[in-house]
Amino acid sequence: MTERADAARNRAAVLDAADALYRRDDAGRVTLARIAEAAGVGKATVLRRFGSVEGVVEAVLAPRVAALRDAVTTGDPPLGPGGAAGEALHAYVDALFDFVLANRTLIRALEHSRPDAYYANPASRFWVEELTRRIGAAEPTADAGYLAHVVFTALRADVVDYLRADQRMSTGRLRAGLHSLVGRAAG
Repeated sequence: MTERADAARNRAAVLDAADALYRRDDAGRVTLARIAEAAGVGKATVLRRFGSVEGVVEAVLAPRVAALRDAVTTGDPPLGPGGAAGEALHAYVDALFDFVLANRTLIRALEHSRPDAYYANPASRFWVEELTRRIGAAEPTADAGYLAHVVFTALRADVVDYLRADQRMSTGRLRAGLHSLVGRAAG
């Protein structure tokens, strides 16, 4: 079924408004009503289309998740298939870290609404499975499943924000720390 033109415009306006609000405000301040107002539509329109604020956030993130997943599964090495194991692992950690940095307010909104969202959503399961596979390829004797969860936890948006804001750690320091952690995990 083809989407009506006005419905497509409203959908795009809601997603653009939500993205702009989450870039500007902390996750706790963004509400369905604020998104609707910024998009120039009624709250009922947003609720009907997306079901909740979380539904809006997931819709904003969906194309970004798909783009990263495509780069991982079909892109050029070392992020895509075919690279040397250690190089592929580090490229993947960089990609995940960059994704978290760019989308951390949106990710935190999901974490805030559903405590299990970070680990239980399909995207996170894919990221952890891929991290497990890459750690295992780089170091076959490692407990790749455990290490993947430890590294993935270090990539939580709330952890990254805490380290940057409260501990005053630079992005470069965080990235270097992740690579050090992964390097040790992968022998």
